Amino acid sequence: MRVLVVEDDETIAGPLLEGLRRHGYEVDHTRSGVDAVRLAGGVDVVLLDLGLPDLDGTEVCRQVRSTSDVPLIVVTARGDEIDRVVLLELGADDYLVKPFGFRELVARIGAVTRRSGLVGARTAAPEALGRLHVDRSGRRVRVDGTAVDLTPKEFDLLAVLTEEPGTVRTREELIDRVWDPHWFGPTKTLDVHVAALRRKLGDAAPITTIRGVGYRFEAPG
Repeated sequence: MRVLVVEDDETIAGPLLEGLRRHGYEVDHTRSGVDAVRLAGGVDVVLLDLGLPDLDGTEVCRQVRSTSDVPLIVVTARGDEIDRVVLLELGADDYLVKPFGFRELVARIGAVTRRSGLVGARTAAPEALGRLHVDRSGRRVRVDGTAVDLTPKEFDLLAVLTEEPGTVRTREELIDRVWDPHWFGPTKTLDVHVAALRRKLGDAAPITTIRGVGYRFEAPG
């Protein structure tokens, strides 16, 4: 597995690169956000620091997500919830606040790479749901024939919700299947992604909140 480490602080990058190589990873390293965007498509996972000298990490995340579904873990000293929510909305798969344990980092790399593409593999056939069309194998979504741009996690969440229209999916099940059974991030992440789906898909994707339980995708009439 090839990992791209995007980190401009050599005191952090050096031990991180050495540790990853000891664990059997092939490792590429860059200090540049511009280079990170260019290189992201050729690796299996990206570890992204936010405080880069040439391009802010949030912009790197946005640009990477516009061209690639590569698993992306943000590694940063910024620990505010708003920062986490913004990055997750932009398509980051996970978020680690410095300082962190190396074992935890390796566990999260394993988690995001295992989850990558898992939901799309469950059902290959496209699915028509009223005005909404979900192409699971191609990871594409259309409303009334018009393509809608979703982040990888938004697509994964929609894929789970639409597997059985009318069935309630608990918060725990959605977190487990779309993120990871050992998810360490805020559970508000789920609500943020549901809100994004509602905003992007409108009434073509009727997602009902079941208070205290989870969410239900309503079957088309």
